[in-house]
Amino acid sequence: MSKISPPHWPYPRWIAHRGAGRLAPENTLAAFRVGAAHGYRMFECDAKLSSDGVVFLMHDTGLDRTTNGHGTGGDQPWGSLAQLDAGSWHSRRFAGEPLPTLERIARWCLANSLHLNIEIKPTPGTERETGRAVALLAARLWQGHTPPLLTSFQPLALEGAREGAPTLPRGLLLDQLHPDWLDTATGLSCVAMVCNHALWDAATVQAVHAAGLRALSYTVNDEWAAERLWGLGTDGIITDRVDLFSPAA
Repeated sequence: MSKISPPHWPYPRWIAHRGAGRLAPENTLAAFRVGAAHGYRMFECDAKLSSDGVVFLMHDTGLDRTTNGHGTGGDQPWGSLAQLDAGSWHSRRFAGEPLPTLERIARWCLANSLHLNIEIKPTPGTERETGRAVALLAARLWQGHTPPLLTSFQPLALEGAREGAPTLPRGLLLDQLHPDWLDTATGLSCVAMVCNHALWDAATVQAVHAAGLRALSYTVNDEWAAERLWGLGTDGIITDRVDLFSPAA
């Protein structure tokens, strides 16, 4: 297979997971501020839809782990979600930290010249709708700026994102290599594969690069793993350990 020159890649190599990994409550503005204080210039976050169509940041389908709420986040209107405490579960320092909307995070990133990787994390059954909504909002907010990278484990969410804003860059997330993994990514016009770091070896990196895609890894928290990935020629690492890895490396 002949190698295809990958498209211009405007993003840093190091990406802070959910804002600041584990140093602050994930997917909150406080976490982004902590990550930025450690020198990170790009952040990963999770986005889903409220019942009334507001794109907000949260990883889990349920509210219980990271807020003082209960039930399914996507089943509630933004007015209710905005009242929740998304910081006390982490530590007293962050008590009262709210769930942010994607728009709030976007405006903060743009004001500080920071990059974003938005993982589309739909409530089950809303994959295409969520992908489309995230992409439409991102296209509007980042108009004239380096766009965010939109990623998802859900091909339907990436299809929705392509329908909503076809020019925004997309990446397929994988935790295992199913037989048609690369065909799925190219069929969705992705620019990147974002894999569990253990999946990468010389052959998979070569195949991805030959297809003109970038090779990114999650979630890398050990030095030996990072060194292995850079040795393989991968293009980006998502980490919780913003206190361990220098983003200037």
